[in-house]
Amino acid sequence: MKKVVLAYSGGLDTTFCAIHLSKEKGYEVHAVLVNTGGFEQEELDSIGERAKKLGVASFKVLDVVSTYYDEVIKYLIFGNVLKNQTYPLSVSAERILQAKALAEYSKSIGATSIAHGSTGAGNDQVRFDMIFQTILPDIEIITPIRDLKLSREEEITYLKKHGVTMNFEKATYSINKGIWGTSVGGKETLTSDQALPESAYPTQVTVTNPATISLTFDKGELVGVNGESFEHPVQAILRVQELASPYGIGRDIHVGDTIIGIKGRVGFEAAGPLVIIKAHQLLEKHTLTKWQSYWKNQISEFYGNHLHEGHYLDPVMRNLEAFMSDTQTYVSGEVKVQLAPYRFSMIGVNSEHDLMSSKFGSYGEMNKGYTAEDVKGFTKILGNQTAIFHKVNKSLENENH
Repeated sequence: MKKVVLAYSGGLDTTFCAIHLSKEKGYEVHAVLVNTGGFEQEELDSIGERAKKLGVASFKVLDVVSTYYDEVIKYLIFGNVLKNQTYPLSVSAERILQAKALAEYSKSIGATSIAHGSTGAGNDQVRFDMIFQTILPDIEIITPIRDLKLSREEEITYLKKHGVTMNFEKATYSINKGIWGTSVGGKETLTSDQALPESAYPTQVTVTNPATISLTFDKGELVGVNGESFEHPVQAILRVQELASPYGIGRDIHVGDTIIGIKGRVGFEAAGPLVIIKAHQLLEKHTLTKWQSYWKNQISEFYGNHLHEGHYLDPVMRNLEAFMSDTQTYVSGEVKVQLAPYRFSMIGVNSEHDLMSSKFGSYGEMNKGYTAEDVKGFTKILGNQTAIFHKVNKSLENENH
């Protein structure tokens, strides 16, 4: 019997895939849930019980939260990556790591096939397939929902026929929770002119009194919150999320281009990620030079787009990560942030690497490293090429007249 590893979440699509592949196609199905931070242990236990009732050969949870940070999130912070200056790549970044973990697990158990429940209308199908075909070029990729072009109603009818009992009522909003943000989809996001209602967001506003928090970075990585140090940045990220999310911070609707060429909208809440990115960005403004900031901004946007479109394994991504990592050598210090309902603001930074040091002068006030004559000479040289251009062309214009 051929082994197939199924990317399993316990939802309608992957439940259909589990039964279809085992009972109709005769595969030995190994259901695997890759946890990137969106599940509590109780949820994982419940999903595992449901999987066993479907008759799968095995069910396994791969906990890759730390790996997810080390291999993806860290660089999203280094690059201050926000898709279209808005979205912190909450879902797309997750899918890359999930696909990579599934491919590596498939290889470890000698599976001949790998399956996922993506439809033919979204980005995930491309992300999964690209990672699978790169790591496992000879493996069979099975996508029942996409290949059979099944409607939700057809899936429900099929599962009921096979005695499956689960909540078939479609939730009003589709929620995908992860450590780097939660996506929210609903009827409003299918339009161009409607916002999500307050009730659509999983985290409701429960704190209204403003508060100031401090974030400590060491070489670009978040290592402490409010004076408390953490063994791993994942713990610090969760702490910021815990402090910021009750304010309803980090909500928005992202509009962007999908991999398959159509425009799409998705709502999200990402209190922790947005506060962390903006705090890190402010610290960089104080500790990086002008040209370090310029070039990092250029490659960061490319990095985010390339990741979003599933090109994580492209070797250029390792080159870009090496550059971003090198820029973080002196990005260390403390950033103070004020939290308030639905908004947050940066207060300031404290860093021994702050290039805004008063030792060299204060902008608009006093210079200490040069004289007035130095500035006159510098200005003349700085504007020399522009002055030559205008003199040459003005004289030509006068000759022509």
